[in-house]
Amino acid sequence: MAERLLQASRQRRVKAMTAAAGSAGQAAVPLLLCALLAPGGAYVLDDSDGLGREFDGIGAVSGGGATSRLLVNYPEPYRSQILDYLFKPNFGASLHILKVEIGGDGQTTDGTEPSHMHYELDENYFRGYEWWLMKEAKKRNPNITLMGLPWSFPGWLGKGFNWPYVNLQLTAYYVVTWIVGAKHYHDLDIDYIGIWNERAFDINYIKVLRRMLNYQGLQQVKIIASDNLWEPISASMLLDSELLKVIDVIGAHYPGTRTVKDARLTGKKLWSSEDFSTLNSDVGAGCWGRILNQNYINGYMTATIAWNLVASYYEQLPYGRCGLMTAQEPWSGHYVVEAPIWIAAHTTQFTQPGWYYLKTVGHLEKGGSYVALTDGLGNLTIIIETMSHKHSMCIRPLLPYFNVSQQFATFILKGSFSEIPELQVWYTKLGKPSERFLFKQLDSLWLLDSGGRFTLDLQEDGLLTLTTLSTGSKGSHLLPPRSQPFPRVYKDDFNVDYPFFSEAPNFADQTGVFEYFMNIEDPGEHRFTLRQVLNQRPITWAADAFNTISIIGDYKWSNLTVKCDVYIETPEKGGVFIAGRVNKGGILIRSARGVFFWIFANGIYRVTGDLAGWIIYTSGHADVTAKKWYTLTLTINGGFSSGTLNGKPLWKNVSVNFPKNGWAAIGTHSFEFAQFDNFRVEAIH
Repeated sequence: MAERLLQASRQRRVKAMTAAAGSAGQAAVPLLLCALLAPGGAYVLDDSDGLGREFDGIGAVSGGGATSRLLVNYPEPYRSQILDYLFKPNFGASLHILKVEIGGDGQTTDGTEPSHMHYELDENYFRGYEWWLMKEAKKRNPNITLMGLPWSFPGWLGKGFNWPYVNLQLTAYYVVTWIVGAKHYHDLDIDYIGIWNERAFDINYIKVLRRMLNYQGLQQVKIIASDNLWEPISASMLLDSELLKVIDVIGAHYPGTRTVKDARLTGKKLWSSEDFSTLNSDVGAGCWGRILNQNYINGYMTATIAWNLVASYYEQLPYGRCGLMTAQEPWSGHYVVEAPIWIAAHTTQFTQPGWYYLKTVGHLEKGGSYVALTDGLGNLTIIIETMSHKHSMCIRPLLPYFNVSQQFATFILKGSFSEIPELQVWYTKLGKPSERFLFKQLDSLWLLDSGGRFTLDLQEDGLLTLTTLSTGSKGSHLLPPRSQPFPRVYKDDFNVDYPFFSEAPNFADQTGVFEYFMNIEDPGEHRFTLRQVLNQRPITWAADAFNTISIIGDYKWSNLTVKCDVYIETPEKGGVFIAGRVNKGGILIRSARGVFFWIFANGIYRVTGDLAGWIIYTSGHADVTAKKWYTLTLTINGGFSSGTLNGKPLWKNVSVNFPKNGWAAIGTHSFEFAQFDNFRVEAIH
């Protein structure tokens, strides 16, 4: 292997760097060769005493929830470009793992994702966008690892309780149908399945799930648990030999790079199965760079998965821009390849699942850390990070103070690595714009006659990859269009005969599920509509509202007119609304304020200042019944609002002083069937 590496490096005709002529003089190059008597730590990289744990990959989560909602609406070629930056090998983040939410109809952080089984006798494996996303990821990287995890569950599984473990066989059947459907309808092989995100696990359910997977011939699907804390799952496994046998991976969330003794004693793979969750600024990039190394060094975690994959949801929803990159403007095509994409590349482009960490990994004397991995065939990748405390704070947990300062670090290659002739060098420096580099390839490090020894001048807030692999690249597409606000005038008649996605563009469901619907009872103007399809509250993960609601538009909108045709399907008790200036969403949706214009099947209208209906501005009689189409118009201008029913004024000049701005929205009074058509919004400057 050493001979082959030597020959390859000579063929590339890389300028040899000698001990006396290192590249320390170049401003961007943090390298020195060893003969300089630089004070600093010495670190041996050696496989003579065997290897460390097997590396399982770096990945990201789509879902938990609705975090990729706006991505699907991007026009080409921009949508494909975004996917390239995420999944294409040796191009951008080059992710090894994609974890998706198994949609359960409930609010799961930034919206709801539809279930493949809204009702007990209902199965549809084309709802939502996670199927599409997994296929796009596989198209770019056939070896990508796929994971599924439920956050919420459809209400019928609870038999009247807000609990998925009422009937263990039924819930296991529901999850297994999702795995079988992925294969049958999309030719997707799910590699790992989870239990219930950040909620209670049931030991008997995990055992039932394993038995049902095996019965269905899905022995290759591994179980990860419990996607919460290290305990009590680790202790439970040590006390129950059958549970220990059926769980393949212990997955913990936001572990702060640490694990616990019980988890290590199980002998199982340990993963940080959700991490990061931080604004994708340089601080977020520093957080990502630090934990990718230290999750293994401090906690023996062999995979780290970021929440979330791409920030493709309205920015004012909770955790705005907490994705590896940002793609929240399908109407303009604008997106931003943020720094965390290139931080990931430092590891992902130069390793693969199945490589092994060396035992010789650790912390640097003056702060920072280093890991090294090998494929066992002579290739070596070293990743060194010097992220400062100030510039690497993740959103959680609290990061104890530590100090990082400029330092010289000498690395000594031993064992099978002692005769490596050359290392490729990739460098990231975060901080001041004048000093900032993202995933920049530097001159190779030539190790002939150096005895496998080299010294690096490591600056604060840097990330350095040294590798025998020459396949890395910083991919790029033409710059996307410039950022633009949501269109001031927007309309949708939902007249789509065979929709590729089940949800209408730009509508972001916050409670309930709104889907394209073909209304066979009305062959006329309202044959194609948007329908709220849940008639039962889901088993919730967050605080879903008691009403259903889907938001759309520009959060900055203040003065606007919303117009929509509405159809109440539930006699007597049914009700629908249109709204403007809606100021909250996601896990905060229950407390959303705004201006809500409701009509009810019992002949009542109401105007409220909140979704819950506690703040009533005005109400009265309206000539309204179920099973009939009506046109509602809501106008908000300054501190006043007015509304019409079928073009006739129903109420006017009602005072509305709070909030000053927010999204437009549609929705229903409860979990009930209702239809919407010919939606139109016009915002006034």
